[in-house]
Amino acid sequence: MNFDFLDFFLNPVLRAPTWGCILMCLASSLMGVLIFLRKRSLLGETLSHATYPGVCIGVSVFALLFPEHEEWTFLAVLGGAFLSSLLGLKAIEWLERRGKVRTDAALCFVLAVFFGIGIVAASAMQSSLPTWHKQVQMLLFGQAATMTDMHIAIYGGLALLISMFLCATFPSLQASLFDRDFAMSTGIRVTFLERILFWLLLLSLIVGIRSVGVVLMSGMVIAPAIAARQFSDRLQTVFGLAALFGALSGLLGNYFSIIGSVALSKGGQTLTLPTGPMIVLVGTAFALLSLAFAPKRGLVFRVGRVFAFRFRCLQENILKGIWKKGTLSFEQLKEAHQIPRFSLQWTIWKLIREGWAIETAGRTFQLTEDGRQKAASIVRLHRLWEVYLTEELGLQVEKVHRTAEEMEHILTPEIEEKLTRLLSDPKEDPHRQPIPERPRAL
Repeated sequence: MNFDFLDFFLNPVLRAPTWGCILMCLASSLMGVLIFLRKRSLLGETLSHATYPGVCIGVSVFALLFPEHEEWTFLAVLGGAFLSSLLGLKAIEWLERRGKVRTDAALCFVLAVFFGIGIVAASAMQSSLPTWHKQVQMLLFGQAATMTDMHIAIYGGLALLISMFLCATFPSLQASLFDRDFAMSTGIRVTFLERILFWLLLLSLIVGIRSVGVVLMSGMVIAPAIAARQFSDRLQTVFGLAALFGALSGLLGNYFSIIGSVALSKGGQTLTLPTGPMIVLVGTAFALLSLAFAPKRGLVFRVGRVFAFRFRCLQENILKGIWKKGTLSFEQLKEAHQIPRFSLQWTIWKLIREGWAIETAGRTFQLTEDGRQKAASIVRLHRLWEVYLTEELGLQVEKVHRTAEEMEHILTPEIEEKLTRLLSDPKEDPHRQPIPERPRAL
């Protein structure tokens, strides 16, 4: 069986799971940004697990009262999950306020207790209501494949409601997120706003368990927010990127689930890749890739900047050493800096390529005019900082050299100019060594 990509949006069988997952993940991702920025990521995990006993009890009651209306089971699921998660939220608040329990302990306690009750209730259903028990078990990891067009309307309405609320309250929401006391002092009803956010979070978690499941829903809430945060410090941008990553997670998770299941179900064997876990795996992949490769915060780029800075420090130290001695051989440089031969060869090659050094007979090196200007600038920054530490901060002369060795590599021309004015353009450092004049622009 072959599917075109457009079939996932238009085919009567595939469009409901596809659009439903996209809209559900978009809505939950927007709420995930809020709890992530509030540093309450475990709240989503706790409340999603707290829905499970409500689902089991709600379905059991519905099965006893309306056994012939199995198609309306989702009402029992939503109602039971809502009441159960609301009770879990109240339990957390009571433990924090009345019981004086730390937030993390209260969250873990409620998660364990409610999920344990849910497991017990599900076990009781297994013998008394085996058919309904299977439906409850499917909600642990979601059952997106059986969505209908009605679910598109439900998830679309939820996504629209959350988006409209965020747009309408964005200034107040931004103030309460980053400075709660200031927001309250300006008349913003912070408590009321937070209460609405909690209700929307509950709603998104409850509705989302149909596609992702009780166990994995919290991962879908947080993963897009983590990915989005790596790319921007602006709240509007983080919301937009989180919505994008969430929607793509829903789309690609559903796509890989169906395509993978078809590809693996050959030779009479049927192997199903569940949609919920696939959605969470895609969202997790986005988060991990963002943590690794985001331009500003990504681990790869941060490591690259660290190595680039260390390499620049090595270059400047070599320039400074040659400036003081006039010429230095390769072996003298290697002994002075204690680095591998290859690293030193590469650094010297870069200095020569930049036009700062030349190689002379006997594999010795000396500076060009530009190199001398560059080295003099580094020495000037070093000695200016030593003067500042001794005259302005009162440090002893013998204790300033190490600090100046570090600061000379990060002082900017603007700071140099301010130091020069503050110290009245000194001519000698605390060790009575001359401070080079400010070189011409390099």
